[in-house]
Amino acid sequence: QVQLVESGGGLVQPGDSLRLSCVASGRTFSLYAMGWFRQAPGKERESVAAIRWSSSRTYYQDSVKGRFDISKDNAKKTVYLQMGSLKPEDTAVYYCAATTSGRMDLWENLREEHMDSWGKGTLVTVSS
Repeated sequence: QVQLVESGGGLVQPGDSLRLSCVASGRTFSLYAMGWFRQAPGKERESVAAIRWSSSRTYYQDSVKGRFDISKDNAKKTVYLQMGSLKPEDTAVYYCAATTSGRMDLWENLREEHMDSWGKGTLVTVSS
């Protein structure tokens, strides 16, 4: 089992940037990928981005391409989500997730079912 703890959420204005962090602990030696999901008020949780632990392969949801950047520091067992040009519609609880299963279809269409460990979430509010 992998334990995940997110940090970095907060209140920002439209157009601002924000960086989220997620530290993994536990059975990190078996990690295949880590990712970010988000859940806006009244909506279902959706995927945002993912990164493969042993390489730099990434996945981004279309709505965040060009604005968000996912990266990692293997030594620190940390994954980051750099968010730029934030919009009010980016307001959500952002969840860090991880998987030890090497499902290749993850890179075509990231879904909740691909992940087996979850953090508790960090709130990002974009408002003027």
